Amino acid sequence: MMPKTPQAFNGTEFCLTGPVNAPVVVFIHGLGLCRDVFADMLPAFVAYRVLTYDLYGHGASEPPPSKASLTVYADQLTGLMDHLGIPRAHIVGFSIGGMINRRFALDHRNKTASLIVLNSPHDRGLAAQTMVEARAKSVREQGAFSTFDAALKRWFTPEYLALGTGAAKVRAWREAVDAESYAQAAWVLANGVVELAGRNGEINVPTLVMTCENDSGSTPEMGSNIAAEIAGAQTIIIPKLQHLGLMEQPDVYTKPIRYFLERQSQ
Repeated sequence: MMPKTPQAFNGTEFCLTGPVNAPVVVFIHGLGLCRDVFADMLPAFVAYRVLTYDLYGHGASEPPPSKASLTVYADQLTGLMDHLGIPRAHIVGFSIGGMINRRFALDHRNKTASLIVLNSPHDRGLAAQTMVEARAKSVREQGAFSTFDAALKRWFTPEYLALGTGAAKVRAWREAVDAESYAQAAWVLANGVVELAGRNGEINVPTLVMTCENDSGSTPEMGSNIAAEIAGAQTIIIPKLQHLGLMEQPDVYTKPIRYFLERQSQ
């Protein structure tokens, strides 16, 4: 077993656990979060070698070495995998993480065993794109918390939000984010879809796309459109939940992901 205490490489905080010879599964978190967002999911993956890490400027990782972009984030993962001697992995990405893992697959096909894209945006259409860019501009001008309260209502069901625990965790994670890094990442989340949409057939690895019925920023239509551009990709729409459904009901994510991964080894 690898040590469970966090380690750092080249400014990236990471944790690698699980059997050394098991297939590697990488988890990439979303904007304003950190690797701990997957904490309740990870016990389901003890049979795998699991790599979690903080994106540049998030959690305990240092700011990006250059202006943030999907390529900069994909290169962050490439460097980490090379450092750890991981030649190939299944890449799970949530929200902007699901954009980063698609960029990673485009640039590093030989390192990508499969993709699991969770609650990630795609072509939004003009009105929604304008709205997301306005949020990114607000973050740049007014700070990381300028859109926070409205975001909580988009991310969690009212019942879960009323409990307060999920909101408190997300607030703490956002407080830990470097302000400039967050502003740059928000712009990448807003505009990175432009370089990903419409690339039919360019990603050709086994892919699972999941999102939630009431995720307004990563809609079921977007999930279906992502899958439609990747040959053989599977789509799962989770009923009722919103953007951060993986925090509310981790089991509804882990079960289909594990089944998908088990099929890759058959």
